[in-house]
Parts: sequence; structure tokens; C-alpha cells
Amino acid sequence: MPEIIGITGGIGSGKSRVSQYLAELGGWPLLNVDQICRQLLMPQAPGWLALKELLTADFFTATGELDRKRLREAIFADAALRQQVDGLLHPLAKQEMVAQATRLAAPLVLAEIPLLFEAGWQDSVSQTVVVYAGEAVRLRRIMERDQVSEEQARRAIAAQMPLEDKARLADYVIDNSAAWESTCAQLRQVAKKIYPSTCSTIGWGKQKDACRSYSAAFSLIAIKQGTMHNNDHLSYQYRCQR
Repeated sequence: MPEIIGITGGIGSGKSRVSQYLAELGGWPLLNVDQICRQLLMPQAPGWLALKELLTADFFTATGELDRKRLREAIFADAALRQQVDGLLHPLAKQEMVAQATRLAAPLVLAEIPLLFEAGWQDSVSQTVVVYAGEAVRLRRIMERDQVSEEQARRAIAAQMPLEDKARLADYVIDNSAAWESTCAQLRQVAKKIYPSTCSTIGWGKQKDACRSYSAAFSLIAIKQGTMHNNDHLSYQYRCQR
């Protein structure tokens, strides 16, 4: 099995953007556990079958698809149900992540794992990177991106494990509160530690140019998708059960 670097953070911290840029720096493949979860929840997939046994019929549409909005509302209001859903989906998602990483046949794989610490996946990764941002920054990003009130944004943050606690558990912490160029500088240092043989061949000036080019390309994609506002950092968290 390859070495897996787990990247996590909190809603509004910008972990998706950081994950993709870090993968670009080292030239290593990147897995996204949110995408894996979506695959697992397709009709007749293992996660869908597991929830079909647990949930009542009104959690599914007429075509058999899982009503994610209804499930999200239900688990937000029912901690016991959330624990049951997590208990079914997390092992499946971890198993599939490891399987996909192995099939890639690369010595090192990055994996964006929103609930890495909450799900207790530390033993499944070699090193952990937490993408941090201050609460005020995260609130602004969530409100602008999702078009929600400050109260709703605060509830979304409060529903997660405190980002400060995640940072204390991490091998590396990236502060993504300020300008993207500042984040890039931190990522270059972390990249050298994670995969020095690759990054030693990349000139410092070329890395800066790559940061600017990547930032522009990422912003353009996000704006086209309607998910980025005022050049804000992007991190759309889609949990297994969401």
C-alpha cells in the first residue's frame, strides 16, 4: 500500500484548494473522500444498500436515489441517527479510499478527508495536514459562498470538531487565513518535507509562478461554477452522509 497523506480542515478553511495545489507541487495523485462517498451512495452501491436497511422509505426518492437533503436535516436533529449513519458509511469509505490508493500504484497518494479525525482515520494515513483559518474568515467565506446568514454559518461551524483541536493533532498546519500567496509559501515548505526528492528539483521562482497560474485557473473554474465570491477561497465540504 502507498504512503497516504491525509489532508483535512473545517468548513470554510479552504482544504480543497490547498489539497489540489499540494498535489500539483509534488506531482502526486489526489483522492477526495467526498467523491468516494458520493459513489458509495449511488443506487445499489454498498453505502446505499447499507442505508436502505437502516432508513425508512421516505428517505429515498421515487427513482430510488437517497434524499441527501432529508438525511442531512435528520442527522442534524438526531445525534443517535447520525452515529448510526457514520458507523455504516465511514468503514466503507475508508476501505474504498485504501483500495483506490493501492490501485494507483504510486508510492505516495494525497487524500482529502473532511472527517479524518472525527472518524478516527489517523491510523490509515502516514501523515496529516490540517488547513486552518480563523473563525471570522470562515464565517465570511461560508456566508458569501452559500448565501446563508451569520447564524446559519455559525451553526455549520459549531456542528464540526473545533478546528483548533484538529490543528493540535496534525503533523503539519497550513494557515489559509490570509492571501493565497502566503498559503503557497507554506505549502512549498510542507511539500519539501513530505516529498523532498520531487520538490528539490523545482526552482523557487518556478514554484511562485505555478502558484500564481494555479490561483488564476482555480478562481476561473470556481467562478464559472458559481461557487466562489470576491476571489474568496473555496472549500465545499460534502460529508459522507451529505
